[in-house]
Amino acid sequence: MTSDAAWRSTRSAVLRDAAGVSIATGAYAISFGAIALAGGFDLWQTMALSLLMFTGGSQFGLVGVIAAGGAPLAGAATAIMLGARNALYGLRLTELLQLRGWRRFAAAQLIIDESTAMSIGRDSRRAARLGFYATGLGVFAFWNLGTLIGVVGAAWLSDPRALGLDAAAPAAFLALLAPRLRGREAWAIALVAAVVAVVTVPFVPIGFPVLIAALVGIAAGFLPGRPGPQASGVDEVVDEIDPPDEDDR
Repeated sequence: MTSDAAWRSTRSAVLRDAAGVSIATGAYAISFGAIALAGGFDLWQTMALSLLMFTGGSQFGLVGVIAAGGAPLAGAATAIMLGARNALYGLRLTELLQLRGWRRFAAAQLIIDESTAMSIGRDSRRAARLGFYATGLGVFAFWNLGTLIGVVGAAWLSDPRALGLDAAAPAAFLALLAPRLRGREAWAIALVAAVVAVVTVPFVPIGFPVLIAALVGIAAGFLPGRPGPQASGVDEVVDEIDPPDEDDR
């Protein structure tokens, strides 16, 4: 197989995978739009979150805290903590994308779990970049479309909460957490954090128990005997991305 034919085959596979991820994520965004409306956000506020924040977990966190009566500061802090992982992705993707000026800021908007995952494990940097942009742009388009559909659809209901949409945000968080609970140590940390969150509910403002529980997880990472930074899950993902000196065909 010639190099051109091999690239066409690789390109088709990457674009096919990116399309599948984008459509699935867009379907998930429908629930976000409906949940945000049920939580008291209007159309423009909800669309602004998807256009500007554009990180699903952080958006659910912000809406969930405020919808429960929490202070905007608590909601913002929750969103920042959930989105902090994107900064770690960006450290390595900067080397991969090699962008400057406004292009670097534009690409930063596309650094999410899906686009990063679609950049790793590729045979060349060219394929990794295609995976990043195809997935990032695709998810951005379908996420905002799904958000709009969710808001408009929920607006037709006299009371969106009647469908139990207010319970969908906690369910979404559990769905995000479940795949990461591998091994007894992860389960132990999750259970301790959950107990701490429940115990602190009567004593702190709404939204803060989640932040306190997050601090429990962070503190667990510094316990003696824990793996160092080089053994972290983020580094394992990062190491799979093509090295900087690989052929950039």
